[in-house]
Amino acid sequence: MTIHTPPPIPRHETADCRAVSSVLARVGDKWSVLIVSLLGDGPRRFSEIKRMVGGISQRMLTLTLRGLERDGLVTRTVFPTVPPRVDYELTDLGRSLWVPVGALGGWARENQPKIEAARQAFDARAANP
Repeated sequence: MTIHTPPPIPRHETADCRAVSSVLARVGDKWSVLIVSLLGDGPRRFSEIKRMVGGISQRMLTLTLRGLERDGLVTRTVFPTVPPRVDYELTDLGRSLWVPVGALGGWARENQPKIEAARQAFDARAANP
């Protein structure tokens, strides 16, 4: 396996760090990451997303989708049916986020056993100093 060194992080001004922090807070949120991953396969209805994202409340899903829409990552389309049908879909900007989110998800799946083993070893050491 080849390990790639990330490019050096350029020096930032405080205002730049604040701006980047707000973006990272959105795209690094666990619910946002899961929803972007799901929407990478195409548009989905609210109820479908809720079923697929285990453990998310209706309120948290609503807030997360609203935040993703506000940030230009997701579009919300309402169809004039009874009851109204609402679909959520990634925008071009959202699809550009889907690529690194997918890579991060792949890394997490690949390394989850190692991380779990490290956690267990740490907990064992902490329990028996």
